[in-house]
Parts: sequence; structure tokens; C-alpha cells
Amino acid sequence: MIELYTWTTPNGWKVSIALEELGLPYEVHPVNIGAGEQFRPEFLAISPNNKIPAIVDREGPSGRRISVFESGAILVYLAEKTGRLLPKDAEGRMRALEWLMFQMGSIGPMLGQVHHFRSYAPEKIPYAIDRYTNEARRLYGVLDRRLAQAEYLAGEYSIADIAVYPWVRVPDRQGVQIGEYPNVSRWRDAMAQRPAVVRGLAAPPPNPANPIMDAAARENLFGDKQYERR
Repeated sequence: MIELYTWTTPNGWKVSIALEELGLPYEVHPVNIGAGEQFRPEFLAISPNNKIPAIVDREGPSGRRISVFESGAILVYLAEKTGRLLPKDAEGRMRALEWLMFQMGSIGPMLGQVHHFRSYAPEKIPYAIDRYTNEARRLYGVLDRRLAQAEYLAGEYSIADIAVYPWVRVPDRQGVQIGEYPNVSRWRDAMAQRPAVVRGLAAPPPNPANPIMDAAARENLFGDKQYERR
């Protein structure tokens, strides 16, 4: 059994989608990051960077209990545990890992900044909005060129696709016109129709909180609270 500690964010959905694709039994432990639950000592014990997602595998290597944090590492762990979602041949494996690293190093951080400055920042900063919106469009272009060459990022369906997809579900919020990227659009449509993707996006249940964050949530997500030494 896998214990999944997560919340309704792109990084969280990456792991729930992978678990659904792999058919692994798991139980969800919601970590309300707006309420500051990511700072609790029991969560920090398995995710020292106080970020979701994290997992605990009760039947890890040699049957031992193991915890894993960082969504990319979790995806690799699950793929290697099951022998699925990671190509078997050396070149295919490398392609999947390089696009996974592309998501971890570019798609996630840059689109995260787009979301922040376009939707959450307390003041509108044109320089920041323009900088990260332009970078988002550039990254969509990188994806579009790759998906013009292959059906999926690594050639075959893999953890690379699972990693990227949750981040490109809301292009309008990122200042991106998806019609300008036809190959990404085709791929997004195919991803959205996968039953495991649909199920993975439903775990955990949708965030019931008010979409307009209160002062406490802003402090937990963007304020000094996250910088406290623990």
C-alpha cells in the first residue's frame, strides 16, 4: 500500500495520476497547504522541504517501509518499482528522463512563476508578468516541436507525459493561446481522455476552500511562514 500525501496542485496530481496508471493501491492523506499543514513535524519527517507530494511505501525495497519526497523522484521510484511507464531500452529511458527533468527544471518552476505573478501576487508587476508569460510561451513551443516528432514525449507514454500534463491544463491562466501550439493541443486532448488521468485528477477531492485566499493562506503559501527555520 502506498500512502500519498498531497494536495490539489499540478505536482500533487502527477503522482496520483501515476498511481492510477499503474494500478497500485494507495490511500490519500490530504495536506492542506493553505492551512499550513505542510509545516507539521509529522509531514516534515517524510518531506523535509515542506512541499507536497510525498509518499510512504509500506512495501518498499526488500519489503521495508520507505518514504520518498520530490514529485520527479516519486515518479521514477514508482516506475522502477513496477517496471512500467519508463521505456526499457537505454535510449527510450534517457528520453523519458530528459523530458522529466525538463518538467522539473523548466515547466514547473517557470509556469509556477506565471501563475504567481498573473494571479496571486499582491501587486501587478508588468516586468515579471511579461518575463514569465513569454517564457511560458517559449516552453510551450519546445513541447510543440517535440510533439510534432512523436506521439508522446519519450516516444511511448511515460512518466514524462504524466509530469508535464498537469502543468499545461490551464494555458489561459498562463497567457498562452493553445491554438498556437497544435501538437501540444493534440497531446493534451489525448491525455485528458485517459481514464487514469481523470481518476488521478480527482485525488484528493477538489479544494473546498474559498478561491480568494485569506490572509492566513497567503502567509502560509507566499509569506515569511515558509522561510522559518525548522
